[in-house]
Amino acid sequence: MNRYIHRVLPGAAFALALGIGSANGAPVLEFSQEWSQSGAGSEIVAIDTASNRVFSTFSGGVEIRDLFTGNLIGTLTVPDSSTVNSVAVKNGIVAIAAQGAGGKQDIGKVAFFNTTDAPGSAPIKTVNTGYLPDMVTFTPDGKKVLVANEGEPSDAYDNDPEGSITIIDLSGGVGSATATQLDFHAFDGGEAAIEADGGRIFGPGASVSQDLEPEYIAVSPDGKTAFVTLQENNAVAKVDLTTNTISEIQGLGFKDHSQPGNEIDASNKDGIDGNLQNWPVLGMYQPDGIASYEVDGKRYYVTANEGDARDYGGYSEETRVKKLTLDRDDDGNPDAFSPLQDDDQLGRLKITIANGDIDGDGMYEQIYSYGARSMSIWDEDGNLVSDTGDTVERMIATLFPDQWVDSRSDDKGPEPESVELIEIDGWTYALVGMERTNGLMLFDITDPTSPMYMDYFFNAGDIGPEGLDFVAVQATSTSSSMAWGWLAVGNEVSNTTTLYRVSRVPEAGTLALMGLGLGLIGLGRRRA
Repeated sequence: MNRYIHRVLPGAAFALALGIGSANGAPVLEFSQEWSQSGAGSEIVAIDTASNRVFSTFSGGVEIRDLFTGNLIGTLTVPDSSTVNSVAVKNGIVAIAAQGAGGKQDIGKVAFFNTTDAPGSAPIKTVNTGYLPDMVTFTPDGKKVLVANEGEPSDAYDNDPEGSITIIDLSGGVGSATATQLDFHAFDGGEAAIEADGGRIFGPGASVSQDLEPEYIAVSPDGKTAFVTLQENNAVAKVDLTTNTISEIQGLGFKDHSQPGNEIDASNKDGIDGNLQNWPVLGMYQPDGIASYEVDGKRYYVTANEGDARDYGGYSEETRVKKLTLDRDDDGNPDAFSPLQDDDQLGRLKITIANGDIDGDGMYEQIYSYGARSMSIWDEDGNLVSDTGDTVERMIATLFPDQWVDSRSDDKGPEPESVELIEIDGWTYALVGMERTNGLMLFDITDPTSPMYMDYFFNAGDIGPEGLDFVAVQATSTSSSMAWGWLAVGNEVSNTTTLYRVSRVPEAGTLALMGLGLGLIGLGRRRA
């Protein structure tokens, strides 16, 4: 199987100066094994080093594999459910989130198992959640389980359940688990405030509590705060876990693609791969994956800014720039159809009609696109600390032109979807999964104000990386051994799960190991 070492040229980013990275070594990935799922839909993965098992979702349940051999041990299923969406592991317990038997618009559930349970075992406990539980995670101490219930509407948009967050208390043991359902009723009527803060409330006839769609959850290392992405709403919900309350909705604002360092490739019909240019477009961050860490006692969260449109049979916000009537000078008169709307310019770019018509006259003064094509770091109050600008697209286009997927340029580009933090030897790294270019991009985020691009890599044959899970086996190097851990990647489209051994070694050591041909992936760093 081919392995790739990727060198880079400098990129540009929001508020970041270009510069060469430190002499310290980057993490390297050594391929361990790969397997195809027995059932369709490999997506979310969880590693348990105590039982030496890997748990990965498929549409009908969760596969159990041996951590060292990849051999299939069996499956776990959730009674009276439909699609399984997520899995998490902590302290010998497996939590599996599944849709209700009635599908997406039905109340879902979380089923709990022991990590050592035999395949086919009945759950220890099953707890109801909200509508469409899309993600499940534990707090760092394992005493609470959090569930993001997306509350996605039906295709006809005639059934739009409320989004919510479920908090399951395990402090008395799994058998005595109790659930608290957090809704967004306190924010109903607050559309204007959310939108003024850079969020979006726009579903036809929907209240705020119906419109908000929790997607993914990150818990702060101290276990006191959770950050929940509301992807379609371009916002993050902050949850106080000491009181089990949603304390605020943080609108994320918009990324100005007309500014140097924020270039994008906006067309799949310009005949040029990686044609990064500035355009008069505001990108909605709309993160999917999120992670949290602390630096000097301050909490931060990290987002993978994929972007997502509401595109249903009963309602769609999606169109292309060439189909808009523009009034960019805001004089009340439609602009003449300009070269800007040609297919090789901005004409093909998919954008929203829910934003941009500022005065409601049917003409668009501003253009808003989906996703920021980047990774961002925010403080716990929702203030942007740093963004990787055009680095994601620029690095892929420069390093691997053969991997550039120009058919996605008019959509959301590489679609940074998932983010997993690797904390090893006192350094913190963010690994970002690119859904459309099938790779993983690594950043050093030890300094949240200045993320540093480290590497980009992929495994031939893996398509659509979705779920990432890193577990440190030895977090700190000693005189006799390296710090290392396991990384599992769930690839949705190729229906494969890939396992890597992750180590962090000094640069000279990295070069020596590569010279020996040990199959390590990783080298090359520049300021993002």
